[in-house]
Amino acid sequence: MSKSKILHEMLSSKSIIKVGGAFDAMSAKLVEISGFDAVWAGSFAISATHGLPDASILTMTEFLNVASSMNEACQIPIIADCDTGFGGPSNVSHMVNKYEKAGIAAISIEDKVFPKQNSLLETGKHELLSEKDFAAKIISAKNAKDDPNFMIIARVEALIANLGIDEALKRASAYENAGADAIIIHSKKNTPDEIFEFTEKWNGSVPLVVIPTSYGSVTVDELISHKIKFVIYANHSLRASHLAMSKVLTEIMNSPSLNDVNVDISSMDEIFQLQKMFDIKTQEKEIEEKLKKLGYVD
Repeated sequence: MSKSKILHEMLSSKSIIKVGGAFDAMSAKLVEISGFDAVWAGSFAISATHGLPDASILTMTEFLNVASSMNEACQIPIIADCDTGFGGPSNVSHMVNKYEKAGIAAISIEDKVFPKQNSLLETGKHELLSEKDFAAKIISAKNAKDDPNFMIIARVEALIANLGIDEALKRASAYENAGADAIIIHSKKNTPDEIFEFTEKWNGSVPLVVIPTSYGSVTVDELISHKIKFVIYANHSLRASHLAMSKVLTEIMNSPSLNDVNVDISSMDEIFQLQKMFDIKTQEKEIEEKLKKLGYVD
C-alpha cells in the first residue's frame, strides 16, 4: 500500500491525524518512533538547517531531497510543505510529478505571492496571490497527479494577512472547488478563537488542517470537536534541537572536561539503535552462515 493510501485511510480510521514536524531523516525517524501518524517536512525548519531564512530561498530540488530522505527513513507518510509551489501552474505541475514519484504522500501549497515570508514573522510581508491565480495552481496540481490518494493541501493565509474570516471562507471554498483535497486554515493569534469561528462557518466537505504554533493552549479534544482532521506540530523538534545543541556546546566550551558537562544527551547506544547499527551485525552473521553452507567458510 502506498503511503498516500495509508494517509487517505487514516481520515476514516482516526478522529484526528497527528503530524510531527521534522527537518531531516533523523528528526523524521524520531517523529515516527514517538508515535505520530505522519511527518511534516516543514520549509521553516529545513531552511533553518541550511542557515537560511524561511523566505523562498531554497530550491524545489533542495526541499525535495530532504523530504525524500525522510521518506526513505520512515514507514509513516510524509507531508511536504512546498511554500507557494515554486512558481506558476507549470512549476506546480512539475513539482507534483517529482514529489509523487519520490513517494511523498501529500504536498501543501499556500496562497501567498512569491517570495513568501514565514507566517509568524511579526514584521513579515504577507501579500496574497489572487484567488483565481491560486486556484489555477490547484487545478494544475490536481491534473498532474497519477495516484488519486496523493493529497493536494491548500493553505489559506487570509487570517495571517488580516483579511478576515469571510475572505478566508471564500478562498477555502474556491480552493476546494478547484480540487484541493484538504484545507490548512492558518492563524497567528495566541488563541484558537478565529480558527474556531472559521470552522463553525465552514460548509466544505474536505478535511481541515491546523498548525497551532501560536495558540498552544488548544487541546486535541477541542480540535476534534471543531471538525479538524489534521493537527501539525510544525517546528517543535527544530526548536528543541536548537536549544539542546546550544546548551551542550556552550557547556563543552566552558568546562574543563566532558565529564563536567551537565546537560543530558543521548547515549551512543541510543544513536546506534536509531541507525540500526545492530542490524548490520545480524546481517553479517546471516551472510556468514550462508557462505558456510555454500562451502566458502571453513
